[in-house]
Amino acid sequence: MDPIVLISILAGLVVILLVVGAPMKPVRFLGNVAVKFVIGALMLFFVNTFGSFIDFHIPINGVTAAISGLLGVPGIVLLILVKQFII
Repeated sequence: MDPIVLISILAGLVVILLVVGAPMKPVRFLGNVAVKFVIGALMLFFVNTFGSFIDFHIPINGVTAAISGLLGVPGIVLLILVKQFII
């Protein structure tokens, strides 16, 4: 496909999206999930900061941030228990 045609199709889709508007519920849902992931990463950061005094560390990655962000404090407790008793 010619690059000019591809760029014009993408530009047309952007214009249609701007005129019609994006559906707000999926965008709002993705925004809420992203905020929860960031909050989960921050909670893990604080656990690691206070855990450094007793030589305790939970790696901060997408999975642990998702668990701690979506489950909240019970997710942090779950990660700590898994780290202590299983690993």
